[in-house]
Amino acid sequence: MDFLIKYIKNSLDNIVFLSLFLGVLSYWISVVFPTFKFVNKLGFINLLISNLFITVILGWRWVESGYFPLSNLYESLLFFTWGITFLTLLVELVTSLLLVGAVTSPLAMFIVGFATLSLPDGMQKAAPLVPALKSNWLMMHVSIMMFSYSTLIIGSLLSIVFLVLTQGKQVSLQGSSIGVINSQTFDIENKNSLDNLKPNTIRKEGILEKKLSLLESLDNLSYRIIGLGFPLLTIGIIAGAVWANEAWGSYWSWDPKETWALITWLVFAAYLHARITRSWQGKGPAVLASIGFIVVWVCYLGVNFLGKGLHSYGWIA
Repeated sequence: MDFLIKYIKNSLDNIVFLSLFLGVLSYWISVVFPTFKFVNKLGFINLLISNLFITVILGWRWVESGYFPLSNLYESLLFFTWGITFLTLLVELVTSLLLVGAVTSPLAMFIVGFATLSLPDGMQKAAPLVPALKSNWLMMHVSIMMFSYSTLIIGSLLSIVFLVLTQGKQVSLQGSSIGVINSQTFDIENKNSLDNLKPNTIRKEGILEKKLSLLESLDNLSYRIIGLGFPLLTIGIIAGAVWANEAWGSYWSWDPKETWALITWLVFAAYLHARITRSWQGKGPAVLASIGFIVVWVCYLGVNFLGKGLHSYGWIA
């Protein structure tokens, strides 16, 4: 019986990894060859399959263990991937922007590969909860924090892509960071190839217009997604503080995880402050979001590798 359960688990893990791998290939082919529109649909379908099977895995573990499956690193990584794939699918349905899936699907594939291939079997098995985790706050606090990480990671990735596409160019976006931007003007200058950027022909005008539209979409979409992730992060931190007070009698203890959660909150608070109150757009906020990408990873995984603090149990000790 145990052999059968292990076989089914491994099969589900392999299906998730394979579907993500096929999704990466499909998205990248659709980006390189935009005329192959059917390949884009394959990428979306494979991402959907991986999301559904991750849901099955987490649901199975929930029923099997009797608690929400977020007690160890394996379950956490799967839920993190579920959040990334779910948000990617949602964004694609709303915007039809292929670049989102092309950027997030490789990340999701590597996370699943690390969770299923690198982690030892002992860290993948569900174990009884320690007393401090036997609370209804487990599902609320940890799930909201993980979903906020997924959201902030996607928003930061789009900002990194924006910086890559505008490298060596001066980009000036004029418009409002609040509400729907109906019209924006872009000023792109590349000193090394100014002649190539002049729309002397209809074809060049079309290419330039598409590039500017892509930059507009990346900048605006990154802001929208981070704007969704930041309130989730705030709620998750507050819920964690309330839970900590119930479990240990203190709302805040400057645990390494708590400290880095605060740093993460401050970085993205600065990003949103720059966007909303100072109306910054383009490279400035994108640099802040890129820093946030690193900070989120340190907060999520970095401090757990230290094996210190109140959050070390259930992860890496």
